[in-house]
Amino acid sequence: MAAAAARVFRGCRFLMSPAASAGGKRPASAKVAMTEAAEPKKSGILKPLPVSDALRRFAGGTPEVSRAGATKLIWDYIKANGLQNPANKKEIYCDEKLKSLFAGRDKIGMLEIAKLLSPHFIKAN
Repeated sequence: MAAAAARVFRGCRFLMSPAASAGGKRPASAKVAMTEAAEPKKSGILKPLPVSDALRRFAGGTPEVSRAGATKLIWDYIKANGLQNPANKKEIYCDEKLKSLFAGRDKIGMLEIAKLLSPHFIKAN
């Protein structure tokens, strides 16, 4: 069999070597690299930032929230309480809890949420 394999693979040692098993062992350095790659550094809208007191109370007391996380919290609150205008889904009615975040406005547009949340993120120097 080895002679036949040598003729097929023309003596290439790599091709003639036995295949690694599926559960083969990896070097320790590869394991470390894989765990670091599994947890990428969060940046941009996923990076947690310090927030204002009003947004901290809305988020349940957490001192840092990402921009995407804050937007998701607000949308979950809007949908849970039925605050969207049924006739115009782009319009959101604000209750007292949302008015504290959105400068006391009675209703806002769906695309204004990110703009109105911007002042609640404290810039770290």
